Amino acid sequence: KMLCSRRCLVTSRQLYSVVHDPNEKTFEKLLVANRGEIACRVIKTCKKMGIKTVAIHSDVDANAVHVQMADEAACVGPAPSGQSYLNMDAIMGAIRRTGAQAVHPGYGFLSENREFAKRLASEGVTFVGPDTHAIQAMGDKIESKLLAKNAKVNTIPGFDGVVKDADEAVRIAREIGYPVMIKASAGGGGKGMRIAWDDEETREGFRFSSQEAASSFGDDRLLIEKFIDNPRHIEIQVLADKHGNALWLNERECSIQRRNQKVVEEAPSTFLDPETRRAMGEQAVALAKAVKYSSAGTVEFLVDSSKNFYFLEMNTRLQVEHPVTECITGLDLVQEMIRVAKGYPLRHRQTDIPINGWAVECRVYAEDPYKSFGLPSIGKLTQYQEPLHLPSVRVDSGIQQGSDISIYYDPMISKLITYGSNRAEALKRMEEALDNYVIRGVTHNISLLREVIIHPRFVQGDISTKFLPEVYPDGFKGHKLTDPERRELLATAASLYVAEQLRSQRFLAQPENRRDGAGVGAGARWELSVNLEDGVYPVTVSKSDSTFSVEVDGMKLNVTGEWNLASPLLSVTVDGTQRTIQYKLQILSQAAAELSKYMPEKAAEDTSSILRSPMPGTVVAVSVKPGDTVSEGQEICVIEAMKMQNSLAAAKTGKVKAVHCRAGDTVGEGDLLVELE
Repeated sequence: KMLCSRRCLVTSRQLYSVVHDPNEKTFEKLLVANRGEIACRVIKTCKKMGIKTVAIHSDVDANAVHVQMADEAACVGPAPSGQSYLNMDAIMGAIRRTGAQAVHPGYGFLSENREFAKRLASEGVTFVGPDTHAIQAMGDKIESKLLAKNAKVNTIPGFDGVVKDADEAVRIAREIGYPVMIKASAGGGGKGMRIAWDDEETREGFRFSSQEAASSFGDDRLLIEKFIDNPRHIEIQVLADKHGNALWLNERECSIQRRNQKVVEEAPSTFLDPETRRAMGEQAVALAKAVKYSSAGTVEFLVDSSKNFYFLEMNTRLQVEHPVTECITGLDLVQEMIRVAKGYPLRHRQTDIPINGWAVECRVYAEDPYKSFGLPSIGKLTQYQEPLHLPSVRVDSGIQQGSDISIYYDPMISKLITYGSNRAEALKRMEEALDNYVIRGVTHNISLLREVIIHPRFVQGDISTKFLPEVYPDGFKGHKLTDPERRELLATAASLYVAEQLRSQRFLAQPENRRDGAGVGAGARWELSVNLEDGVYPVTVSKSDSTFSVEVDGMKLNVTGEWNLASPLLSVTVDGTQRTIQYKLQILSQAAAELSKYMPEKAAEDTSSILRSPMPGTVVAVSVKPGDTVSEGQEICVIEAMKMQNSLAAAKTGKVKAVHCRAGDTVGEGDLLVELE
């Protein structure tokens, strides 16, 4: 069995700790109503607390890591989450069969579903979370905003009712003043949210948001509020018990986002001073007390450049990014939730809550970062190695080598967390951890994450929720190599190529080469050609003992390393500087490079006349039929992938020649959808 998330030592203490009193009885058996990394995370704490665990799974998740980790497992339906992880009847049946006394819902799925919490209560099963009143009050964005106002919490100007239709949405938007945010009343996780800058975008946003809200939450009610341009997204972690005690556990900075979903989080924030932190914390606790909240919860705020903060929403569950709070406070939030659910009072007072050091979390997704900062990717993890050999690194994951990333669930691979005594140290460790993370078989976003954390604006703390589109206005294009980096890359790649050639010769036991490698390359030179995206570069390699001497651009670089070619990671030293590089390139011998000039290049496809699916997913709607005339930018079809709907538009004006898909079809990346004449 593979452990999904691990802790590592930071000086003499751990990134978070379970200080468990064996005499403090909680539950004998707990069912985790979730999957993936968060299910593994909950199971880990349960094991340390001596609680037996039950995993639930869909049929495609039968061999998933969270199932392997649990003491028992129950299948709750087929792959689509609506028929399995959201299937209350099946989950209630699993609870009865296994005799689970409590249920931890993780995040997403049924974690903020009042009906589920009610059904558990009616059968005497403890819901590890707040009571149904708080779930309803905070889960409904309209009601929560009114409650926040009454609790003297700063709120964003907006319409406090349910928007009936697109016409009313336009009228309200005009009254509030553009830009506006249209969002699902029951929403969360970036689903069912659209920003509109004019009437047309409001109508379109109303349609998409209501559809996404219905498919994600079974509730298509929407509200509209003023969109605060260029804000920071900062949230306060709260923890409350059933005895009237409530604490705020500092903030998390979550401004690096794409499509309203967080990508990089950190704690604390570079932006908050102690006074603002305290004011936000006290308002968050006031709101929690107003709804008699008990358990861990998060109050999200938008903060403008003048440190004015406005209540956004309260999430009545454990957040994805909770590890950074655990790192700087030393608390195990899952353990605290379980204790509170059993009825124990909090063990800490507000003055006990520290900010020790700095923690950064990167969400590692199976996504193509070159498409809209991340469109989902699917496939099998053919090679997978977490960078847990490095100090102060924590990885919360629910997959292993051989796992499948499917279209049915969120494309998250893991959460990579690093800790340091200060922000610079935490970021340096994150850079090293990303460089040492091995993921093969699916497209992933590590290249984007690495660029973000080393970008001068991010390093200075100059960030907002618009960071990605501002820094990469034409989309993310990958790392731009400096001249020294390019030379180091060419030298390393060429050395590796020669090392591999020499190993092959020894393996084949060619007579001119002894098995120990002696004599190989004595005075020999390898003339090579390396293809990078920006051109072809000639390099010359010679070898002396374990050092390769490489000539690039008229300069000589010395490359040394262990050259263990069986390892997915090689740490090499280039002119005394240690490097860990992951890069795609092509290396040819000089002869092969000469011949390759005669290979015809594949003609580029005319993408203006055809529409291919940019990602794997399900066709939700097709808006055209053969013979229809479409104009440039007109919607042709809608693809849903990992619960997000994506509108695909015509690249030019023309007549529809053929339609190759219909609503309900499952499509792969690159599948032909529609042809124009």
